[in-house]
Amino acid sequence: MKRAAGTPPVRVPLGDRLVAAAYSLGWVVVRRVPERFAAWFFRFLADYLWRRQGTSVRRLESNLARVVGGDPAGPAIRELSRAGMRSYFRYWMEAFRLPSMDRDRILSETRAVDGEFIFDNIDKGRGAVMALPHMGNWDLAGAWLAHKGYPFTTVMERLRPESLYERFLAYRQSLGMEVLPLTSKGGGSAMAFGTLAKRLREGRPVCLPAERDLTASGVEVDFFGAKTRMVAGPALLAIQTGAALLPAVLWFEGDGWGIRIYEEIPVPVEGTRQEKVAAMTQTLASVFEKGIAEHPEDWHMLQRLWLDDLEPRPVGAP
Repeated sequence: MKRAAGTPPVRVPLGDRLVAAAYSLGWVVVRRVPERFAAWFFRFLADYLWRRQGTSVRRLESNLARVVGGDPAGPAIRELSRAGMRSYFRYWMEAFRLPSMDRDRILSETRAVDGEFIFDNIDKGRGAVMALPHMGNWDLAGAWLAHKGYPFTTVMERLRPESLYERFLAYRQSLGMEVLPLTSKGGGSAMAFGTLAKRLREGRPVCLPAERDLTASGVEVDFFGAKTRMVAGPALLAIQTGAALLPAVLWFEGDGWGIRIYEEIPVPVEGTRQEKVAAMTQTLASVFEKGIAEHPEDWHMLQRLWLDDLEPRPVGAP
């Protein structure tokens, strides 16, 4: 679209342009090199950053210590965080290669546990909300679901610069996803909730990341012994549309991938809508606890999550 006469050009900060260029280069180059070399190179990057123990690595170690217990600076957590960084960088290596990955490989090397919880609902014409934490390779899990014949709708944060957002949008659409922006270009609401509700009423699946929402609208839950906030959207959608709310966890399994779908979280019979949302979101958090505890190295949480981590901290603290 041409810029209107007299409209000044949008200035994209140099840092944003460099990030966008790096991702573009990744999508062009990584899929064209042998997979063995790509895997080695991304493990090398993961280990390099792990040894530097920057802010993100220390945050990961602090988060993992909440999951498995122990000293965040102790050798056990340090070793677990190394596995976590390798897992995280494996996700990015696969993300760059995924558009050209063979469909048969995705289907044959993905082990799905209780996938019928999705299929049975959709086959009966009932929508399903799959809520999941940031684990394993969620893009590949989405491609698996689409290849099984169940294309779905999801939402995505609007990235900067806009060219990077559009690249990610095209990437996920190429995997069979319908992707809705979480916010408009101006930063306001993109009204994604209404479209998600419509898809569910049509008997279609919706997939949503769900373990982190530190805004004032988040639902406060107990999570690994401390308070955090999680998104209300999955529970609200299930209540409003009658769709099944299905927790899911993902992990890496050798050279392949694992997916587990848990039983439906039912809507409580009694209580206000707010009370029902709170109860369902707490149940969702409890299921996530189980899945993350079983595969802590594949939980990619390199940001602050718990509310007591958001309090003012000394300069330099992770």
